[in-house]
Amino acid sequence: MPTGEIDVSEAGAAMPEFRLEDTEGNVLKRSALNTPTLLNLWATWCAPCVKEMPLLDALADEYDGRLKVLTVSQDMQGAKAVAPFFAKGGYANLEPWLDPANDLGFAIGGGVMPTTVLYDARGTEVWRVQGEYDWSSEEARAAIDEAIGT
Repeated sequence: MPTGEIDVSEAGAAMPEFRLEDTEGNVLKRSALNTPTLLNLWATWCAPCVKEMPLLDALADEYDGRLKVLTVSQDMQGAKAVAPFFAKGGYANLEPWLDPANDLGFAIGGGVMPTTVLYDARGTEVWRVQGEYDWSSEEARAAIDEAIGT
């Protein structure tokens, strides 16, 4: 059930293995991540997801080099849906990663969008938020800072 609150009940779980592609066909594998990562599962048709994107873009800018903000679309239309969405939104700090088969979504579980999971540099879950969250809030910054040690 989406609460829109930080949930530590799955802390300690390992980040699932994945292989994502962006709208240009570039590949990202789980093994390439070695910094704290805020992984956001979203879709273009999900109103709370769309509302969060500018906030996540600003977060990615603010934490550049200290936190990877990884937005992963669950749109079944893949690049056809996501490329125009990113072009229109003008997100300067986010990359349009695709998971059209929802493999990563199923591996993380819950089936709720947005779902955002913070992983430490070792790929271990720290906490998650299911449902809409205010990523511009002081609470968000404090929770991220505590988790990544800044």
